[in-house]
Amino acid sequence: MGRNFLIVDPEEGLGVLKALASPARIQALKLLRREGPLNVNEIAQRLSLPQSTVSANIQLLEEAGLIRTETQRARKGNQKLCHSQFDEILVLLKDQDAAAADANTIEVAMPLGLYTSCEVTAPCGLCSTQGIVGLLDVPDSFLDPGRMDAALIWFTRGYVEYQFPNNIKLMKGSLRSLEFSMELCSEVPGTSPNWPSDITVSVNRVDIGTWTSPGDFGDQRGVYTPDWWKLKGSQYGKLKTWRVTPEGTFVDGVKISPVSLKDLDLDRHRSIRLRIAVREDARHPGGVNIFGRGFGNYDQDIVMRITTSG
Repeated sequence: MGRNFLIVDPEEGLGVLKALASPARIQALKLLRREGPLNVNEIAQRLSLPQSTVSANIQLLEEAGLIRTETQRARKGNQKLCHSQFDEILVLLKDQDAAAADANTIEVAMPLGLYTSCEVTAPCGLCSTQGIVGLLDVPDSFLDPGRMDAALIWFTRGYVEYQFPNNIKLMKGSLRSLEFSMELCSEVPGTSPNWPSDITVSVNRVDIGTWTSPGDFGDQRGVYTPDWWKLKGSQYGKLKTWRVTPEGTFVDGVKISPVSLKDLDLDRHRSIRLRIAVREDARHPGGVNIFGRGFGNYDQDIVMRITTSG
């Protein structure tokens, strides 16, 4: 049986390290690893802790990606079943001071509506900071010229693809990392904090890794979400960073796949094509919201960073 390893870069994976900095949370992780999936009540009983304490700690572990939860029917109502995600957690310490001092980085911000290819299914839609673009739940609206001003797009399955300039050949030194940063969450009619969705990112048709969004967030208005957008709609996402290095691909400092820069063979390509997708065969096909400048909690578009050694 395969074992799941989590490799954490402490400079980028502070959320994971903070989640581990608690005896109660460590005990819960060991318990789930040893006994398998348990609900919150069962964890509280085995650890002799109040249910409220366990619930708060489980939420922190889930937000850090160390466990996943699913809601199942119980004899009375529903129960949240908790699953361990990893067998081992490794903290990787690397001395990058010298390289960082000479690092050369080019950053390109891509407006949300400037995708070059798309194929989406309803429910879906786009809006600018001023209003809806085209018609709601009509995939052809993704071809509307007004999409150029899009600040929020959402769809259930399918993809949008962006074409970035490949500036690697113009830069000095060897390639150290290729990075994409964007604000994302799941998509459900209305909102739901418990609506997992597997969001896959690929570069030039090579899958670099999948992040599972825990939900579609609407508990409070997004910092930059305009007032005209109804409160029952998606308000904000999580700012996620996919980073491809010679060692593999990381999301927020956590290694999620072995795909490395060598696998992308970027020197052969005139452009760098970023695809954001929810696959038909995804385990959690819960749709996606992509937030751009003027929506959500982060006032930014999709950002690509290329870093080389000096």
